[in-house]
Amino acid sequence: MVNKHYVAGYDAFVAFMKDFNGNGSPINVLFTGAKMDNGESWCSDCVEAAPFIENAVASSAPKESHFIYVDVGDRPTWKDMNNPFRKDKNTHLSVIPTLIRWKNPQRLEGEQLTKTDLLELFFSEED
Repeated sequence: MVNKHYVAGYDAFVAFMKDFNGNGSPINVLFTGAKMDNGESWCSDCVEAAPFIENAVASSAPKESHFIYVDVGDRPTWKDMNNPFRKDKNTHLSVIPTLIRWKNPQRLEGEQLTKTDLLELFFSEED
């Protein structure tokens, strides 16, 4: 079973990753917009991609892997060009949703995350 983790905000993300090693298993990180009161993200692209990502995690992600959901904040926080998720060399986000393999080159962004074949390939690639 894939180990799922949830983190909200940049400071919490940095603190979580500092102490997290994954025990040699793949660490996949999804950056998405914060959820509103209705339970959906303010980010329509994130809402559109969510079922594709969930299906791929369930069907294609290695069983011992880790999947970390990271809330980048509300719309004004994300739209700030000085948002730390945009500046951090480990994340370097320009769009959400973005899915990365931590400390590896694998990366899918935006509408790529609605493509089942790209998601399957992402999860099948070895580190």
